[in-house]
Amino acid sequence: MSLIPHFFGGRRNNVFDPFRSISESRPGSLSSETSVLANTRIDWKETPEAHVFKADLPGLKKEEVKVEVEDGRVLQISGERSREKEEKNDTWHRVERSSGRFMRRFRLPEGAKVDQVKAAMENGVLTVTVPKAEVKKPEVKAIDISG
Repeated sequence: MSLIPHFFGGRRNNVFDPFRSISESRPGSLSSETSVLANTRIDWKETPEAHVFKADLPGLKKEEVKVEVEDGRVLQISGERSREKEEKNDTWHRVERSSGRFMRRFRLPEGAKVDQVKAAMENGVLTVTVPKAEVKKPEVKAIDISG
Protein backbone atom coordinates (compact mmCIF):
# COMPACT_ATOMS: atom_id res chain seq x y z
CA MET A 1 0.00 0.00 0.00
CA SER A 2 1.25 3.41 -0.88
CA LEU A 3 1.59 6.05 1.80
CA ILE A 4 1.77 8.80 -0.84
CA PRO A 5 -1.26 11.08 -0.56
CA HIS A 6 -3.83 10.73 -3.33
CA PHE A 7 -3.27 14.26 -4.63
CA PHE A 8 0.17 13.17 -5.81
CA GLY A 9 -1.44 10.46 -7.91
CA GLY A 10 0.17 7.65 -5.93
CA ARG A 11 -3.02 6.16 -4.50
CA ARG A 12 -4.41 2.91 -5.74
CA ASN A 13 -8.16 2.60 -6.04
CA ASN A 14 -8.60 -0.08 -3.38
CA VAL A 15 -11.82 -0.10 -1.35
CA PHE A 16 -10.07 -1.95 1.48
CA ASP A 17 -7.14 0.46 1.74
CA PRO A 18 -7.02 1.18 5.50
CA PHE A 19 -5.62 4.66 4.90
CA ARG A 20 -8.64 5.88 2.95
CA SER A 21 -11.25 7.95 4.71
CA ILE A 22 -14.86 6.88 4.48
CA SER A 23 -15.57 9.77 2.12
CA GLU A 24 -13.02 8.32 -0.32
CA SER A 25 -14.47 4.82 0.09
CA ARG A 26 -18.05 5.84 -0.63
CA PRO A 27 -18.21 8.85 -2.93
CA GLY A 28 -21.35 10.90 -2.46
CA SER A 29 -22.40 9.06 0.70
CA LEU A 30 -21.63 11.90 3.09
CA SER A 31 -22.89 15.45 3.26
CA SER A 32 -20.52 18.32 2.59
CA GLU A 33 -20.61 19.08 6.33
CA THR A 34 -19.28 15.61 7.04
CA SER A 35 -16.49 15.78 4.50
CA VAL A 36 -15.03 18.83 6.25
CA LEU A 37 -13.61 16.57 8.96
CA ALA A 38 -13.41 13.36 6.93
CA ASN A 39 -9.65 13.81 6.61
CA THR A 40 -9.06 13.57 10.35
CA ARG A 41 -5.44 12.49 10.68
CA ILE A 42 -4.95 9.04 12.20
CA ASP A 43 -1.69 7.15 12.65
CA TRP A 44 -1.69 3.34 12.69
CA LYS A 45 1.32 1.50 14.01
CA GLU A 46 1.81 -2.18 14.68
CA THR A 47 3.82 -3.40 17.63
CA PRO A 48 4.55 -7.05 18.46
CA GLU A 49 1.61 -6.99 20.91
CA ALA A 50 -1.02 -4.74 19.30
CA HIS A 51 -2.23 -2.40 16.58
CA VAL A 52 -2.25 1.18 17.92
CA PHE A 53 -4.29 3.98 16.34
CA LYS A 54 -3.74 7.63 17.34
CA ALA A 55 -6.06 10.38 16.19
CA ASP A 56 -5.60 14.10 16.74
CA LEU A 57 -8.99 15.42 17.81
CA PRO A 58 -8.32 18.85 19.31
CA GLY A 59 -11.23 20.46 21.07
CA LEU A 60 -13.34 17.28 21.22
CA LYS A 61 -14.49 15.64 24.41
CA LYS A 62 -14.54 11.86 24.74
CA GLU A 63 -18.35 12.02 24.78
CA GLU A 64 -18.25 13.44 21.22
CA VAL A 65 -16.23 10.52 19.84
CA LYS A 66 -17.32 6.93 19.11
CA VAL A 67 -15.07 3.90 18.65
CA GLU A 68 -16.79 0.79 17.29
CA VAL A 69 -15.91 -2.56 15.75
CA GLU A 70 -18.17 -3.30 12.83
CA ASP A 71 -18.62 -6.66 11.06
CA GLY A 72 -16.06 -8.26 13.37
CA ARG A 73 -12.98 -6.73 11.71
CA VAL A 74 -13.63 -3.09 10.82
CA LEU A 75 -12.56 -0.46 13.34
CA GLN A 76 -14.70 2.65 13.01
CA ILE A 77 -13.78 5.96 14.65
CA SER A 78 -16.33 8.74 14.35
CA GLY A 79 -17.40 11.95 16.02
CA GLU A 80 -18.77 15.41 15.64
CA ARG A 81 -17.50 18.88 16.42
CA SER A 82 -20.35 21.33 16.90
CA ARG A 83 -20.28 24.79 15.44
CA GLU A 84 -19.78 27.51 18.02
CA LYS A 85 -22.94 29.46 18.84
CA GLU A 86 -23.01 32.91 17.34
CA GLU A 87 -24.22 35.79 19.44
CA LYS A 88 -25.82 38.77 17.70
CA ASN A 89 -23.20 41.11 19.21
CA ASP A 90 -20.24 39.03 17.97
CA THR A 91 -18.04 40.24 15.15
CA TRP A 92 -16.13 37.40 13.48
CA HIS A 93 -12.83 38.32 11.83
CA ARG A 94 -11.80 34.83 10.75
CA VAL A 95 -13.28 31.33 10.98
CA GLU A 96 -10.70 28.59 10.29
CA ARG A 97 -11.65 25.85 12.76
CA SER A 98 -13.79 23.26 11.06
CA SER A 99 -16.97 21.79 12.43
CA GLY A 100 -19.02 18.83 11.36
CA ARG A 101 -18.78 15.06 11.47
CA PHE A 102 -15.96 12.69 10.70
CA MET A 103 -15.74 8.97 10.25
CA ARG A 104 -12.77 6.76 9.47
CA ARG A 105 -12.75 3.00 8.99
CA PHE A 106 -9.86 0.56 9.12
CA ARG A 107 -10.01 -3.12 8.17
CA LEU A 108 -8.17 -4.97 10.92
CA PRO A 109 -5.90 -7.85 9.96
CA GLU A 110 -6.43 -11.48 10.95
CA GLY A 111 -5.49 -12.17 14.54
CA ALA A 112 -6.76 -8.87 15.95
CA LYS A 113 -8.52 -9.40 19.29
CA VAL A 114 -11.54 -7.21 18.59
CA ASP A 115 -13.19 -8.22 21.86
CA GLN A 116 -10.32 -6.59 23.82
CA VAL A 117 -10.15 -3.16 22.12
CA LYS A 118 -9.31 -0.29 24.48
CA ALA A 119 -9.64 3.44 23.83
CA ALA A 120 -8.38 6.43 25.82
CA MET A 121 -8.45 10.16 25.17
CA GLU A 122 -5.95 12.58 26.62
CA ASN A 123 -5.15 16.17 25.61
CA GLY A 124 -7.13 15.88 22.37
CA VAL A 125 -5.43 12.66 21.26
CA LEU A 126 -7.49 9.49 20.97
CA THR A 127 -5.49 6.26 21.36
CA VAL A 128 -7.16 2.99 20.35
CA THR A 129 -5.29 -0.24 21.12
CA VAL A 130 -6.28 -3.49 19.43
CA PRO A 131 -4.36 -6.43 20.94
CA LYS A 132 -3.01 -9.12 18.62
CA ALA A 133 -3.42 -12.84 19.11
CA GLU A 134 -0.21 -14.64 19.97
CA VAL A 135 1.30 -16.36 17.00
CA LYS A 136 2.31 -19.89 17.84
CA LYS A 137 5.86 -20.59 16.81
CA PRO A 138 6.26 -23.94 15.13
CA GLU A 139 7.87 -26.46 17.39
CA VAL A 140 11.20 -27.61 16.04
CA LYS A 141 12.56 -30.95 17.14
CA ALA A 142 16.14 -31.89 16.36
CA ILE A 143 16.63 -35.36 14.88
CA ASP A 144 19.83 -37.28 15.61
CA ILE A 145 21.57 -38.55 12.55
CA SER A 146 22.86 -42.09 12.93
CA GLY A 147 25.85 -43.16 11.07
